[in-house]
Amino acid sequence: MHISFSRGDWRPSQRFVPTMAMLLAVTLWGSSFVAMKIAFTELDPFFVVFGRLTIASLCFLPFVRRYGGAALQRRHILPLVWMALCEPCFYFLFETFALQYTSASQASMITTMLPLMVVLTAALVLKEKLSRKTVAGFLVAAAGALWLTLAGDSTEQAPKPVLGNFLELIAMACATGYIILAKVLTRELSPVIVTAVQSIIGALFFFPFLFLPQVALPFGAPASAFAIVLYLGLFVSVGAYGLYNYGVSRLPASQASAFINLIPVFSIALGFLLLGERLNCWQVIACILVFSGVIISQDRKSCHLDSEVKNE
Repeated sequence: MHISFSRGDWRPSQRFVPTMAMLLAVTLWGSSFVAMKIAFTELDPFFVVFGRLTIASLCFLPFVRRYGGAALQRRHILPLVWMALCEPCFYFLFETFALQYTSASQASMITTMLPLMVVLTAALVLKEKLSRKTVAGFLVAAAGALWLTLAGDSTEQAPKPVLGNFLELIAMACATGYIILAKVLTRELSPVIVTAVQSIIGALFFFPFLFLPQVALPFGAPASAFAIVLYLGLFVSVGAYGLYNYGVSRLPASQASAFINLIPVFSIALGFLLLGERLNCWQVIACILVFSGVIISQDRKSCHLDSEVKNE
């Protein structure tokens, strides 16, 4: 496999649409924490995950042939399967168990490591060149996300925090694999087909979990709970992943991953609006710091990855 690079003319006008797609994607992901928090009070977590992925799969099925077509070849199958196993399969699996052993605040603190993990991996695997400005922006955003988490007033218990945080770190490693593989695959495949494969494989992966003895089936659950699952499937699993896959196909993976730091910011903001949660003074400052870091990291002079992948 040979990867060639060129600088390309990466004007602000060319960045606007993928940047807006990224912002909308992380907003939807931020809303998913609030939505899932409500859904878990009525439905089993495994049913919620399976339900949202099944809904997403059904939405994508009509478009698989249209957008897959001749572009989808046998050599794409293995990377697509590995990408889907990374996320949503193993990502959701490890994160679900992690939250049983550690507090939400500590788990959120671990998620801020994702962009930095992607930066390092993209530099090693995709040979993306990073400017000092991009690295500085990541560090500022990560510091803000850490501050945002630590400044919160948490009352959740962490019976085995070391184990829980380790499992969350593995989840972040899975997410890193997803972002890198999505970047490679969207060079040749439509973001639609990439997102569709994620959803279909994820639904098949979580289906057997419904038959575990400890998983309660949703008999008698209120209609509002199913409405939330529908929202998660349509707007989060379809919308957010589709928008993010589109954005990552147009931006360097290292810069695209910087938007991940905005997820806790949007989550807290939506919690304030929908659940009546309050932000203290330090959290507001931390939110500003995260936004500033993401803006700094979007270095217009950094190299745009314009690669062609060929079989040797």
